[in-house]
Amino acid sequence: MQKCEIMLNDLIDSKRTNGNIKATITQTSQAGSELGDNGVSMDVFDATIISSNFWPQIHDECPNVPGPVDQLLSDYAKRFNEIKTPRKLLWKKSLGTVKLELQFEDRAVQFAVAPVHAAIIMQFQNQTSWTFKNLAAAIGIPTDILNRRINFWISKGILAESFGADSEDHVFPLMEVMVDSGKKGGTNGSIEDLIVADEEGESSVASVEDQLHKEMTLYEKFILGMLTNFGSMALDRTHNILKMFCIADPPYDKTLQQLQSFLMGLVSEEKLELRDGMYFLKK
Repeated sequence: MQKCEIMLNDLIDSKRTNGNIKATITQTSQAGSELGDNGVSMDVFDATIISSNFWPQIHDECPNVPGPVDQLLSDYAKRFNEIKTPRKLLWKKSLGTVKLELQFEDRAVQFAVAPVHAAIIMQFQNQTSWTFKNLAAAIGIPTDILNRRINFWISKGILAESFGADSEDHVFPLMEVMVDSGKKGGTNGSIEDLIVADEEGESSVASVEDQLHKEMTLYEKFILGMLTNFGSMALDRTHNILKMFCIADPPYDKTLQQLQSFLMGLVSEEKLELRDGMYFLKK
């Protein structure tokens, strides 16, 4: 239960630390230091800080982020180190949510997407057409990951896909004008606000069970810690406690059925036992 308590304390302390860092950096920026020229306001940035020794290992795709954003992360990490010496931040750049507004000739569209999706579309600010291989190199992610992630923007009518001179290296142009009314991109200045955690192309997406297990891994130690403390717990109680305490990014937003599927996976892995509707740690 000690690790579980540390994880909960991480979330509480993270909010306080995040507020302190943003306040001091904002004050410095207003005073005219170099922090004022980043191009990204600290007001729109929030970080969740967790202890690396007590949380599950988190897979990180680590896309290249735009220069102003990277500078903002650097400023934030520097201030954190000053406050929490000798601790340092190691950014998980593929986690979290990025809110974007894309403005086109005939429409403006808002999205809330994963950082890797944001990294993809922001490459089109200064260059409106990319080949597949060059885009993957610019973002710094493998081509198989780009192949899955870019399908989101194609499905929304923001990007198109065509064959280039090399049949194996497709070309992705930016769609300044909406040509297909069936695309969910919004027209004539309408605003679409989408919450996109991690959409992938159907042709290469993992199974539902595998994807759920990956997303739920973050909460596994919480669950095991609660069972260590309480001895046994019913599905409903486990679900309610996760909703109550796991509110930082990424917040716990799973359904009761998804949680049940994950717990049954832990049962099959012999980490848990299920008896009379109650979950126990496997002895």
